[in-house]
Amino acid sequence: MQREKAAECRDAGPSRQITMKRGYEVLRDPHLNKGMAFTLEERQQLNIHGLLPPCFLGQDAQVYSILQNFERLTCDLDRYILLMSLQDRNEKLFYKVLTSDIERFMPIVYTPTVGLACQQYGLAFRRPRGLFITIHDRGHIAPMLESWPENIIKAIVVTDGERILGLGDLGCYGMGIPVGKLALYTACGGVKPYECLPVMLDVGTDNKMLLEDPLYIGLRHKRVRGQAYDDLLDEFMEAVTSRYGMNCLIQFEDFANANAFRLLNKYRNKYCTFNDDIQGTASVAVAGLLAALRITKNRLSDHTVLFQGAGEAALGIANLIVMAMEKEGVSKDAAIKRIWMVDSKGLIVKGRASLTSEKQHFAHEHAEMKNLEDIVRDIKPSVLIGVAAIGGAFTKQILQDMAALNERPIIFALSNPTSKAECTAEQCYKYTEGRGIFASGSPFDPVTLPNGKTLYPGQGNNSYVFPGIALGVISCGLRHIDEDVFLTTAEVIAQQVSDENLQEGRLYPPLVAIQQVSLKIAVRIAEEAYRNKTASTYPQPKDLEAFICSQVYSTDYNSFLADSYTWPAEAVKVKL
Repeated sequence: MQREKAAECRDAGPSRQITMKRGYEVLRDPHLNKGMAFTLEERQQLNIHGLLPPCFLGQDAQVYSILQNFERLTCDLDRYILLMSLQDRNEKLFYKVLTSDIERFMPIVYTPTVGLACQQYGLAFRRPRGLFITIHDRGHIAPMLESWPENIIKAIVVTDGERILGLGDLGCYGMGIPVGKLALYTACGGVKPYECLPVMLDVGTDNKMLLEDPLYIGLRHKRVRGQAYDDLLDEFMEAVTSRYGMNCLIQFEDFANANAFRLLNKYRNKYCTFNDDIQGTASVAVAGLLAALRITKNRLSDHTVLFQGAGEAALGIANLIVMAMEKEGVSKDAAIKRIWMVDSKGLIVKGRASLTSEKQHFAHEHAEMKNLEDIVRDIKPSVLIGVAAIGGAFTKQILQDMAALNERPIIFALSNPTSKAECTAEQCYKYTEGRGIFASGSPFDPVTLPNGKTLYPGQGNNSYVFPGIALGVISCGLRHIDEDVFLTTAEVIAQQVSDENLQEGRLYPPLVAIQQVSLKIAVRIAEEAYRNKTASTYPQPKDLEAFICSQVYSTDYNSFLADSYTWPAEAVKVKL
């Protein structure tokens, strides 16, 4: 029933679109271009007859043509370039292709291939997408926003490129992340692509290789920090909300730890904003844990959680776990005591030097330890979560120890891209004798156990979270996004995991159902916003789900035929 409802949201049928553009302007505008799907009448009315071959193809045939070209390519980067080029020339066809098999195309337009695309962005760069704002543009951001062709923007993804996935500082090459993220806003959540804006804040880069790269497309100097950096961010936030309104959703993406928490705390109660690396990752990880509880048959507060990593993702997940445990009736202090963290210097304990305030929150009385294998044996966790981007950190010994300590150990290797994963799905299942409950940040192939059972590793991809949140926030006009939104989202995702999914090893719904999951998340967020009087879109729709469906982007082509009709013969009779 839910799948049918989501299909109805997207398949409302073609609608009429009016444009003043004519001739080549139509074919060069990705919002308007339909390629050879333009009818003869449309070609004549839009003055493009003769500019296209004398062939008429339906959208399904065009999708088939793209798939044939896609399959011819053997390199994922080439496939990424193919799809991005399609987005540049025919927007609706691009999203029709993506949504035709989201499980197949998501790893190309986002993780893990987008990481490679960012590293090679100078080579892959074909046509500018989004807005590039530099540190030298301070005092002029407002007029720069006016140069963007769309007057209505509902969602922005912004990065400064300092911490791209697990790849580090990629500077201006990091623009691939906002572009890819917003593509999933549309493909997974139905947010209108022309109401989305990717932004790169280029303040330089500390990556020596990029500074010496002749193809690097960004500013060639070390990163600007301190007050000048803060002034740029303040001006950007003020300029965005001044032009697009206080309801404009601003998602921070891939900022370094030193800035991510600071900027989130600075802006969260003033603007409609969230940080996906902190809060989105937390939501999808907690969703996986809530689903895993249906296998372990106990409560979250019964578990001891150990993090390999203590950065944005780890701290975000830990704080949301605390909220979830509190919801079970456990005190905040008791919940915090169930969570341990390991950073580059070892186990985080009280009295250890150089701990940030965020890390001190989870520091406990314990002797200092450095080796992760020793820490696992000492702490005896039932949940092990990797978010430090250290490939292979979960060794054979650690996985075997987790299996010895727990009947059903929960092991999340969440680091991206695949090369940074703490262990593979096959390693987890092999060394825990098939008892490990596994999830990863990047996709892994199914694993067949010695007993013949095939398990499908759960991918804890943030794309389960941010598209639905964006759709819900935009639909009800939520002004501020608090932590309850992310716990609610985690609960909704976990509820969509069927018993059959769990038996297959999946802790998340199949990606094929992600549009339905996003719709459910959006509806729940809107329901709670109206209940808590935090929505700003009034009057409140009587049927929230139907209203949100009406906001969803359709990948079907519009008709450009003029609204033509006749008058009575007497009325049009020429008077002499």
